[in-house]
This record gives sequence, structure tokens and C-alpha cells, in this order.
Amino acid sequence: MELFNPAVGKNITFVHPTYFIIRGFSGIPNVKYYYVFLFFVYIVSVLGNTVVMAVIYLDYNLKTPRYIAVFNMAFVDLCGNSTMVPKVLDTFLFDHKKISYNNCLTYCFFSFVFLSMQSLNLNILSYDRLVAITFPLLYPAVVTHRSMFAIVASFWLFTVVVVLLAVGLLTRLSFCKSLVINSFFCDHGPIFRIACNDYTPSFVIAYLLPLIILWLPLLFILITYSCIGYALAKIATAQDRLKAFKTCSSHLLLVATYYIPVLTTFHASVTPNVRIINMCLTTILPPMLNPIIYVLQTQEVKDSVKKLLKITKPHKTSH
Repeated sequence: MELFNPAVGKNITFVHPTYFIIRGFSGIPNVKYYYVFLFFVYIVSVLGNTVVMAVIYLDYNLKTPRYIAVFNMAFVDLCGNSTMVPKVLDTFLFDHKKISYNNCLTYCFFSFVFLSMQSLNLNILSYDRLVAITFPLLYPAVVTHRSMFAIVASFWLFTVVVVLLAVGLLTRLSFCKSLVINSFFCDHGPIFRIACNDYTPSFVIAYLLPLIILWLPLLFILITYSCIGYALAKIATAQDRLKAFKTCSSHLLLVATYYIPVLTTFHASVTPNVRIINMCLTTILPPMLNPIIYVLQTQEVKDSVKKLLKITKPHKTSH
């Protein structure tokens, strides 16, 4: 941390405020209906992701390497929304906009850990589909329980270290002017921008984090599906190509659900209120939609849910 610590070797005292004020929305009529919508999204997200985790845990047929990643995705989505939504509702619906300095940094840390893992989870599932379709004979030897656990654990370790560094740098800042955070949560960028001393290290990491967490993973996914498309083109029959592609459909929907709002947030010229709403939906909607997409698009999960609920399809009778 010495490289980023301006106080090393100097007698510098950092000014840390007692609290911050989360600004959120301003001048939006009937905004409480939006918070009711967020509460509905949260309930659906909790139920959906809990069901997915329970189905994977209870069904022996789903104890495969791929579903280690799916279980991790559901866990991250559940924790991410549980970190974000209740606090957003408490902040704005009940007008508790003040948050203590330490609680704000803790809130920032956990929010970004789970947001980052949402993106990296898509890479894990993309890797799984790449090996399964391009190297089907090697898949059982390459994608094992041990290798999948190692990948998931390494991504968790990487994310925690990187986000801890980003939040740690915020403690090197002094806040002697505004205490108002122009976001809907304790957001890293809006926090360091209201500091009254040099925030260059935080500025640098604020640009590196999206590159590492968002754009490089997106590039990997695009390269992955280029390879998958090439592999599918070599399959002889259209029926077999469609069958292989269907195993990727749920993952592609997850990627679209996550990245389309993100791209809009980063590149659209919109008002601050619209940007905050879009960022909020980008953060909260994918964890709600992911379990719905997986249950509806993945036959294995649908069959497991039906089996656990003791729902069987009626057998066709021949006439």
C-alpha cells in the first residue's frame, strides 16, 4: 500500500467525516412506487435464487462441475441483492440518508465484491460451454469438480483483494467539503470525487476496475462464442448444431441481461436521475432474472424442479 499512500514518511492527518449523505434521486414525483417495485424485485430474487440453490443441493443429478458455477451464481445474486436492496429501501423510502463513514466503506466493499462476481461468474459459465462444445471428449477430464472449485475460489480471492485495495485507498482521502454522495449507494467513484486531497490513485483504479471486471471478461465471452460458433459450423447436421447451441442459450440470455444495461449506463448521455435509475436496475434486475432464465431455459433444472415437486409429465398413450 505504500505506493498509493501519500502519508508514508510524512506527517499527514486524514480528515474522515462522521457520516456521508447518500443523495439518490432528486425531483422525481411518485418515486415511492419505484421503491415498491424494487421490493418486489428483491422478493422474487430471493425466492428464485433460493430455489435454484436448493434444487442443485438436493438433486444428485445436478452435482456436476457446471452446476458448481450455477450455484455460485445464485449465491452471489442472492447476497448481492440482499446487500443492496434493503439498504436502498431503508435509505430512501424511510429517509435514512445519513450513513456513518465506516459503514459506508463496508457497504461499498460488499456491494462491489458481489457486483464484480456477477460478471466473473458469466466467464466461468462461458469457459464451461467452450470446453463442452469445442472439446467434448476432453470435457470430463478438463472440467472436473476440483478444477471448477479452484476457478471459483480463485475468482473470489481475486475479487476480494482488488475491491479491498480500491476501498482501502478511500481511507487515504480527506473529506473537508461536501459529504454528499451523488449515487444511490456508497459508490466508489462518487465517494473519491468529493475528497479534498489528491485522489489520483483512486481515480486510476476506478478506470482499471471496469477494464478488469467488465470489459476483459466481455472480450473473453465474445472470443469464446466465436470459437463455439466455429465449432458448431463444423457439425454436419442442422439438428445437431441446434441441439448444441441450445445448451448455450441460457448463458447467452444471462450475458445479455447483464451487459446491455451496463453498456447503456457507461455510454448513454442521460440525466443524473436516469443514470442512477439505470445503474440501480443494472445492479438489481439480473439477480432476479438469472434464476428465472435458468429454470425456463435449462431442461435439467426444469426436470429437477418437477421431480422435487413430484410433478411428472403424463405419458403419451398410443391409439
